[in-house]
Amino acid sequence: MAKKSVEARQRKREKLVAQYAERRKELKAAGEWTLLDKLPKNSSKVRLRNRCQLTGRPRGYVRMFGISRIKFRDLASDGKIPGVTKASW
Repeated sequence: MAKKSVEARQRKREKLVAQYAERRKELKAAGEWTLLDKLPKNSSKVRLRNRCQLTGRPRGYVRMFGISRIKFRDLASDGKIPGVTKASW
């Protein structure tokens, strides 16, 4: 489990990215780099980190499901992810 402060920081960044997305897009299209610099640094999409929705783990992220590899394996073994079966041959 990630620390609550790290998860809170991530949520704060996600809000800022959503809030300033349109503004950043307009400024980039116009080439207004000085005005773009004055926006909050955390409003940039590059600052976001893919994290597990269940545990907040930043590594081993399975993009298709939005969870970490560890939770994916647990849920898949329990049969809680539809359409996912263990391969055997």
